[in-house]
Amino acid sequence: MDIFPISLKLQQQPCLIVGGGKIAYRKAVLLSQAGAIIDVLAPDIDPALAEIVMQTAGQHIALSYPADIKLKQYRLVIAATNVAEVNRQVFLDCETNHVLVNSVDDPPHCRFMVPAIIDRSPLVISIASNGTSPVLSRQIRTQLEAAIPYGMGKLAEFSGKWRSRVKEVIVNPDERRIFWEELYASPLKEQVFNDRLTDAEQLIEQALSTWKTPKGEVYLVGAGPGDPELLTLKALRLMQQADVVIYDRLVSGPILELCRRDAEKVYVGKARSNHAVPQEGINALLVKYAQQGKRVCRLKGGDPFIFGRGGEEIEELFAAGIAFQVVPGITAASGCSAYAGIPLTHRDYAQSVRFLTGHLKEGSPELPWSELVYENQTLVLYMGLVGLEKICERLIEHGQRPDMPVALVSKGTTPEQKVVIGTLADIVSKVSEHQIQAPTLTIIGEVVRLREQLQWQ
Repeated sequence: MDIFPISLKLQQQPCLIVGGGKIAYRKAVLLSQAGAIIDVLAPDIDPALAEIVMQTAGQHIALSYPADIKLKQYRLVIAATNVAEVNRQVFLDCETNHVLVNSVDDPPHCRFMVPAIIDRSPLVISIASNGTSPVLSRQIRTQLEAAIPYGMGKLAEFSGKWRSRVKEVIVNPDERRIFWEELYASPLKEQVFNDRLTDAEQLIEQALSTWKTPKGEVYLVGAGPGDPELLTLKALRLMQQADVVIYDRLVSGPILELCRRDAEKVYVGKARSNHAVPQEGINALLVKYAQQGKRVCRLKGGDPFIFGRGGEEIEELFAAGIAFQVVPGITAASGCSAYAGIPLTHRDYAQSVRFLTGHLKEGSPELPWSELVYENQTLVLYMGLVGLEKICERLIEHGQRPDMPVALVSKGTTPEQKVVIGTLADIVSKVSEHQIQAPTLTIIGEVVRLREQLQWQ
């Protein structure tokens, strides 16, 4: 994050605009809507801008910059002239005086940015791109304008009037958050939107009088193979409302960023032979937090029920009498193969697909080798990178031809995705040659030949 978003309270605060033209007018409109007192420093001033200055009880200082003016008296300054050198000097002088300054359309000479704004007062939403793409910010604002009902402002104002009362009744802040979330999911929203405020007040009074401390719950959420756009809508909703997020190393950074920002985040690791928290410890954590009344998101890479040990975790939850939900995710086999341009089944090459774990047990993968040597079948191995040499050897020993195509998909669906193609006979030598690292998915079968034609990433 290159900029820190804040919301300034400018009611009755003096602000200065250097420049008197159309650009200065547009900035003055926003400042006046925020209740600022606006002074304009410019030899000449646009009539519409002059009217705003008068309405805010500001003054027009009919001088050119620099002028004998004390910048320290202003909360913020906007440089909006059509002369770059003047705007730059305004920036330098404001920096010297520790005054917030924005030089219009000149990001290097800005201490703050003016974002694209969605006004549903008292609810205000801003979109900023650190000055890199204001047109994109405005396009996003247009999309959000259509998606956010105008009545959200009424709802925010209504909620503000009840905030103190709710705080008195529900002391615990985590419980209060749950109370408001449940209330906003009730008919309250429509009642406020349609100005049925008496009905809305009765509903909130009833909700307060019947409120009980909520029981904890666990969400087993599949985070998919890495691309955040592959998350399901339900996964995103539960990630946003969880009080605690317990995640492992297969959850990508961009996906973790989509969780509720103030949620407690607990890393439980789980790399090969190096578990930050063993499975029994993870199970105990889920139970502990849920028994505290927390909403716990167990965020797993891929799908919880495909080599994700989700079944073990919900067995523990069931035994402890804790409510849970399971949200499927796109498993690595389908996600990584799709992004690599390798269909797992194809009428001409493979009529079946098998998902296997290549995880070593006592130094050797335990797999039903004789069942795996079948020409029109695709094999997909999770966690097979370390045991790859033994896997290739065993398949060849049991009759698979050495020239059977093999694909390694490392960090699939992410910007770091790397795909290496080989055969059972030579794929092991290519691991070090191409510096393939975990997590890596191994695909074995004739379908791998299609990548050359179908790759799109």
